[in-house]
Amino acid sequence: MTAGLPDEQLPGPVLLAAFEGWNDAGSAATQALAHLHEVWGAEQVDELDPEEYHDFQVNRPTIGTTEDGTRVITWPSTTVALAEPAPGRQVVLVHGIEPSMRWRTYCAELLEIAERLHVRTVVTVGALLADVPHTRPIPVTTTSDDRRLREALNLEPASYEGPTGIVGVLQHEAARRGMHALSVWSAVPHYVAHPPSPKATLALLARLEELLGGSVPLGDLPEDAEAWQIGVDELASEDAEIAEYVAQLEEAKDTAELPEASGEAIAREFERYLRRRDGGPGSTGG
Repeated sequence: MTAGLPDEQLPGPVLLAAFEGWNDAGSAATQALAHLHEVWGAEQVDELDPEEYHDFQVNRPTIGTTEDGTRVITWPSTTVALAEPAPGRQVVLVHGIEPSMRWRTYCAELLEIAERLHVRTVVTVGALLADVPHTRPIPVTTTSDDRRLREALNLEPASYEGPTGIVGVLQHEAARRGMHALSVWSAVPHYVAHPPSPKATLALLARLEELLGGSVPLGDLPEDAEAWQIGVDELASEDAEIAEYVAQLEEAKDTAELPEASGEAIAREFERYLRRRDGGPGSTGG
């Protein structure tokens, strides 16, 4: 373990951020944060003015009617909420839409809020379309440019090169300010890209559980993920070409990951099971 970093747990308070749009295939990442907001009873503590960051012809406001008959307009803003999933463990949840402009100013404003809330670690959460079968566990990748985090948590260095989204910029700017920063991404089968993607959301939550410690109440998500997989199975069975393609993906996945049927993977799952059985922090409703 690296000096100054806890073993197998992120230095807190921790900020989790997900953004609708390019970084959010199948809405898996933003649904993960929405789930945490609900089960942790997070309270909104701040909000960014969308006027500075959004092209409203790209992300249009919506109009609707409240229960008392008042007509209201909802703007595509970014919210900051604070949760305490366990005694002494604070998590800041940032949920927004990828901005259309002024990304550096946008990230600076978010990180200034984070500093006021004493955030030490920033975790950006994303989802991407990939050549993965819906019938196998959803791959989740955790990377960091922070050498100390990589050594303490056995993470991979980021290797992607190319166009980036707001999650990449936010992670980079957080590191520049001296915060610990890492990124968690799930894969979403590209042939079922339409949201929701509860199986990918569930995979993200499992990884965040590992990083934060404790357990996350899952509610109906496991049943939703099972129903989603059954529904995709039915769709694939009706199209011979898709069924054949899925079989090819399964074969490639099984061959590539055969060495991973290791004691380490089994131990992680067993530890998660024990946390839920023993009623760890936030274990009710899981």
